[in-house]
Amino acid sequence: MKKYLSLVKFSHTIFALPFALIGFTFAVTRPNTSFDYKLLLLVLLCMVFARNAAMGFNRWADAKIDGKNPRTAVREIPAGKISSTSALLFVALNCLAFIACTVFINPLCLLLSVPFLAVILGYSYTKRFTSLSHFVLGFGLALAPYGAYLTVRPEWNTTMFFVSLLVFTWVSGFDIIYACQDEQFDKDNQLFSIPSYLGIKRALLVSTITHVFTALLVVVLGLYQQFGFMYWIGAVLFILLLVYQHYLVKPTDLSKVNLAFFTTNGLGSVVFALCFIVEILT
Repeated sequence: MKKYLSLVKFSHTIFALPFALIGFTFAVTRPNTSFDYKLLLLVLLCMVFARNAAMGFNRWADAKIDGKNPRTAVREIPAGKISSTSALLFVALNCLAFIACTVFINPLCLLLSVPFLAVILGYSYTKRFTSLSHFVLGFGLALAPYGAYLTVRPEWNTTMFFVSLLVFTWVSGFDIIYACQDEQFDKDNQLFSIPSYLGIKRALLVSTITHVFTALLVVVLGLYQQFGFMYWIGAVLFILLLVYQHYLVKPTDLSKVNLAFFTTNGLGSVVFALCFIVEILT
């Protein structure tokens, strides 16, 4: 179990899960809607199964590439801790479990389950043909808040669109930062990324611009919903953590990429989600 949790970097669930909880909570606080423990459990299970499938598939698809890269050669499949066959079986089981959960939610979620899996699994191959792969990852995680909203209310909602859009720009921006570590490796192995295409300095500029849009969306969302004090506390802290991660990573010094990638973004997602949820519940 420990090996499989490491395979899928289970701790990184902290990036998308808080935003899924935002989507679910916002939905159950709409008029003529009630809280359902069973539905919340299904949403949480869907998040876990979907992420397990996506990360497991990514590790399986990239096993040979990871084995060539000194930074990733210690991962479970290239290191021989988990076989490729076992990893693929793990992915299949999680995909089936995800679809099974949507059966008990509503027809729309069941209908969207396979296309959703296609997006989050298909991302693993995008680095082979486009430098925009970071934005495909961002799109995959951006589906979490709106998907959670749809479990309760299968309808269009502008607020959830803004939430998903800010997740899209936020994740895309920090994935560009993370990819800077492999700039030279990607060039040498004909892999596509914004750092390998533009260089680290300009890639960090693209990431900064992307996160400026994230910050603007956080502000627009607060104004659109006319949120109060708690939301703006979370918004300010989230934006400050965005600024801080760009302070940590410089073109000539990538030693703090992991701190910027995991710590600041993980903390930012939890703080923002907590303040958002408190705001809509009070």
